[in-house]
Amino acid sequence: MVVKKPRIVIIGAGMAGLTAANKLHSVAASKDLFEVCVVEGGNRIGGRIKTSEFGGDMIEMGATWIHGIEGSPIHKIAQQIHALESHKPWEWMDGNGNEATTIAEDGFVLDPSFLHPIKKLFNNLIDHFQGNMSTTITTKGDCGNLSIGSFLKQGLGAYCGSSKEEEELKGFGKWNKKLLDEAIFAMHENTLRTHTSAADLFALDYGAESEYQVFPGEEITIAKGYVSIMEHLASLLPPGLVQLGRRVTRIEWQPEGHEPMNMENGTCSRPVMLHFCDSSTMSADHVIVTVSLGVLKAAIRGDDSGMLMFHPPLPTFKVEAISRLGFGVVNKLFMQLSPQHEKRDEISKGFPFLHMVFHSPHSELGHKKIPWWMKKTASLCPIYNHSSVLLGWFAGEEALALESLKDEEIIEGVSDTISCFLSHSLVFCNGNVDSHKYEVKFSKVLKSQWGTDPLFLGSYSHVTVGSSGDDFDTMAEPLPKSGRRSHSCASPQLQILFAGEATHRTYYSTTHGAYFSGLREANRLLQHYSLC
Repeated sequence: MVVKKPRIVIIGAGMAGLTAANKLHSVAASKDLFEVCVVEGGNRIGGRIKTSEFGGDMIEMGATWIHGIEGSPIHKIAQQIHALESHKPWEWMDGNGNEATTIAEDGFVLDPSFLHPIKKLFNNLIDHFQGNMSTTITTKGDCGNLSIGSFLKQGLGAYCGSSKEEEELKGFGKWNKKLLDEAIFAMHENTLRTHTSAADLFALDYGAESEYQVFPGEEITIAKGYVSIMEHLASLLPPGLVQLGRRVTRIEWQPEGHEPMNMENGTCSRPVMLHFCDSSTMSADHVIVTVSLGVLKAAIRGDDSGMLMFHPPLPTFKVEAISRLGFGVVNKLFMQLSPQHEKRDEISKGFPFLHMVFHSPHSELGHKKIPWWMKKTASLCPIYNHSSVLLGWFAGEEALALESLKDEEIIEGVSDTISCFLSHSLVFCNGNVDSHKYEVKFSKVLKSQWGTDPLFLGSYSHVTVGSSGDDFDTMAEPLPKSGRRSHSCASPQLQILFAGEATHRTYYSTTHGAYFSGLREANRLLQHYSLC
């Protein structure tokens, strides 16, 4: 019997896929032990890492931050390839150190005496459910089924109940102390929605948050762009190993108990068959699937739209984990101030790092000119000091709505919103407030569209109520769940392996989580062949 060299196919050229490919290639290349290839459905590498340019500045359409530099493999690579310094400006090049100006709807600038107590309350609540506080905060109901949203609501309710919340605020129009405190708190909640990708914090599980881990140290962006990390990883692979424009639409595999596939020319047929959108096929011994959780959710729904399908369908334990975990949409909106705008230099230097405090979206007190999709946007800020490019973050329904809006609609909606905040005052970069009215104009916009992109169908994962960290472990289990390495070809082990941020229990939603998952699955195969 002729023994074929094992073929390993990696689906997806994002962080997990390229990391797995590099590990396998570095160990096995010199001995020519495997056939390894990466098939990518799009026309670029990077996955949810996508560096671009807008208004002369480098921006990130997807992953933006190195979340903690101490111990981060992403930071280590960025240092090695000298990607942390650039003579050209880039998004958040000056970090998070810019002093924000917080303004309530209708143009009321809020000083620290309004902001700091609510910020301290919110941060204490965050520390509590992330397991960073030893003090007890009383909660109602079963914590096992408690959501982050309900926990935060209880915390705010306890705070408001202990203070004189109905007092009027002279000179603040429709606002009273209670409404203002609730609105400031909601601004922090909306920032948390973009951090977690949860459309609704009442769907975000309370108990699982304590498992989420972060690296210590500051959070930074990459001067030469996140794509520089991906380009480095790809450069370590032989030409042709990464194949672009190869979208997999169907994966056929052999579950345990499946009849052995036919013999071909005296050899066992490879147990997995990949079908591509161009009707071509490729057989494999092992496939590492690194597609997003959004694509897997579409696969188990059986969407008849050319999405990835499994045949036979994935087993129940895998389907249930995919169904329970959350996968949200977060989009970024970049807007460039008009170059024809009178006093453009003044406004581009002076547009504040604006934090916006809205009346409740359900309140009749809010300004009618502000579109609904803007009302949960926490901030609108230059991407760095003096940049003429502004950035806003959107999550959930608002993020999806943004994808369907025309540029003209976006410009009008954002302009109307800004006018409601800066109609009575224009805040300059030196912190002083000029009392004259000034209208902001934009020339163009650029938005990410992760929710409707068929290769992603969302942004990143989170733990919903009813799910748990165990589901991430289940996501990482290979198929068949049990089997044996056998010369008879019956139900070979490790036919389908899973990697990506949604398969890492403690680092989900991050690029380093995807990196570690790619290493994990590569090492799983190397151990299978007794190579490590």
